[in-house]
Amino acid sequence: MKSGLCIDTSNQPMSIALYKDDVMAAEMTINIKRNHSVQLMPNIEHLMNQVNLKPNELEQIVVAEGPGSFTGIRIGMTTAKTLAWSLNIPIKTVSSLELVASSLLYHNGLVSPFFDARRGNVYAGLYRVAEGHIERVEDDCNIEMTSWLEKVSHYNEKVLFVSPNGGSFKDEINQSGGVWVTQPFNLPKASLLWQLAVSKKETPIHLVKPNYLRITEAEANLQKKSEEGHKS
Repeated sequence: MKSGLCIDTSNQPMSIALYKDDVMAAEMTINIKRNHSVQLMPNIEHLMNQVNLKPNELEQIVVAEGPGSFTGIRIGMTTAKTLAWSLNIPIKTVSSLELVASSLLYHNGLVSPFFDARRGNVYAGLYRVAEGHIERVEDDCNIEMTSWLEKVSHYNEKVLFVSPNGGSFKDEINQSGGVWVTQPFNLPKASLLWQLAVSKKETPIHLVKPNYLRITEAEANLQKKSEEGHKS
């Protein structure tokens, strides 16, 4: 029997859950624009006080690894790694897209979770869910939404599209024959990370890293300067 903490700050929603003896003891999901770096630790402490769980009683941490907001991912990942390191407990990571898809675990069929990556692009994946199980069908990727809709249409199945921040693509999804999933089923629920982590391997803390699916703007600028330097 394990007790542990689950964290997702990959996008605007911040979701935290605590498990006590393998039972979900508390969960908090806030879906308004806030500074995760300021709100995350106080809310973790609040939840732990609510369920009378002390830090040294935590036996595992599960964190959503991305993709999503670069800043949000870093905040959640840094907090999770720091806690795991200081408490000397295992850490597991789960795709942020898989987490969102898992909101529909008991739907039978294809689910495409996605996050708005701006300029018509999305972070997207394709999963098959059935009777509480989830299986990856297409790898998570960074792609133009029009291209993604065309790709998943080749499966000739009804696809449910789920996203906490992709409302701008609702019309395109409906026109493609897909189904746009509305709230609250499109929000990440940190409590689901615990179940998803069962099939995941523990990763040494120093090897745990975010999965951005694309380089950051700073990295892109550095790469551009390096290429220009080589040309000159």
